[in-house]
Amino acid sequence: MMKEYLLHLVNNIRISDILDIGVITLLIYVILTWMKKTASRFVFFGIIILSIIYTAARFFHMYLTEYVLRGFFAVFLIALLIIFQEDLRRFFERLAIWRPRSRERASVASPTEPLVTAIMRLARKRRGALIIIKGRDHLDRHLEGGVALDGEVSTALIESLFDTNSPGHDGAVVIDNGRAKLFSCHLPLSRNSVKVAGLGLRHTAALGLSELADALCIVVSEERGTVSVAMNGAIRTLVNTEDIEGEIDAFYRLQSPERAEKGRRLRVTANPWEKGIALGLAAVLWLAFGFQTESIRRDFTIPVSYRNLPVNWIIESQDPREATVSLMGPKQAFDLFDRNTLRVIVDMSDIREGNQEIPLTSGSVEHPSNLTVVDIQPAILTLTAHELVPRDVSVRVQTTGTLREDLVLEGIEVSPEKVKMLATRQSDDDLRIVTEPVALDAITETTRLSPGVVQQAGLFFVDRRPPPITVIVKVARKAPPVKNTPEEAPAAAGENME
Repeated sequence: MMKEYLLHLVNNIRISDILDIGVITLLIYVILTWMKKTASRFVFFGIIILSIIYTAARFFHMYLTEYVLRGFFAVFLIALLIIFQEDLRRFFERLAIWRPRSRERASVASPTEPLVTAIMRLARKRRGALIIIKGRDHLDRHLEGGVALDGEVSTALIESLFDTNSPGHDGAVVIDNGRAKLFSCHLPLSRNSVKVAGLGLRHTAALGLSELADALCIVVSEERGTVSVAMNGAIRTLVNTEDIEGEIDAFYRLQSPERAEKGRRLRVTANPWEKGIALGLAAVLWLAFGFQTESIRRDFTIPVSYRNLPVNWIIESQDPREATVSLMGPKQAFDLFDRNTLRVIVDMSDIREGNQEIPLTSGSVEHPSNLTVVDIQPAILTLTAHELVPRDVSVRVQTTGTLREDLVLEGIEVSPEKVKMLATRQSDDDLRIVTEPVALDAITETTRLSPGVVQQAGLFFVDRRPPPITVIVKVARKAPPVKNTPEEAPAAAGENME
């Protein structure tokens, strides 16, 4: 059985699977090498052990274990970000500024001799100093304050910057490519309580920067007159001038193109255990989650939509509204599959007037490439389509309420009396649209209004915008009734008697 499984594995592996394993191997290798330097690596080891248990639970169908660990990882993700906050920040910073070193890159200027002379003089005079020699990492993010200088490194310059009468002697000077770029800079302090125990502020700052960047940090102790160097999160004291000179020269050689090329060749054979573990874990993860074993079939009910329907056409009726699509593929493909991306789309480029039948094929289904459409039910889409044509449509004003008793309606005018609308060719000749209701009981005088138009079934606005309509409601006041005076009443009665 194992022989058949291995034969099935070899016959079904694809180039994309090899690339998949390669990417995960590289990712795991970067994490493993990064863990060797982080103080929280033991926490990470615990997470890896739980991940291996979770992978085994999925592979051997241990449903209860898988269910419990899945919920655990969902909650633990937030805790993971908090625990590794500083480490992750540094990792992504270095990843963002990574770039290959060019063979043509000019050699970095090395001001070793004047720098060593200045350091030894400061040490003999017991003047505190903090000198940063920049590597490949950017330092702007980690520095606070600082005064721009851009001067050539010399013994006199370094001594003057750390003179006790200088306002910036408590800060650090940054040297980049043989020139003093900044002075009076403040550095981040190390949070490693074990390493900083018994160290002064300058040493703590040098160690803090070395934990965040690849710079060489040189510290002259004001109390003891000793010289220390901090690099890659470690600090140590140098004994004599030769040690200081050798440390600076070694750092500059590390930045040279020849050294970088040699380092690349050494990195191919470096960390063999980490590389083997990364490849093994990537292969196990691929077998558990990525290897395509036996195919399964699943059905999905999806609404039918359209594509390339001309703007002047409408679908009057459609049957069915939804189609059942049967897909076949490996279980892993369905696990990573988002059903919201599955769509049945009918091309309407060749639409015609009236009733018609359109076959639904696998080409009508948008689906992942690693899944196959094996069936669509129903296989025929029946619909009725009509082309919309411009028509002149009469406008009727719709009113509500009544005028006040002292007013009389003289007329209602609408402009324009007819508007262009879109309708089917089979529509009646006498087409009308109505305005939004005009409230007569709110009118006290002749009024001009701009009511909207009510959408009518079978009629569509040109450019999908309702036409502007103007309505004028003309009203007038009623004449008051005529009343007889008292003097006229007897005369009228006498005339009637005659």
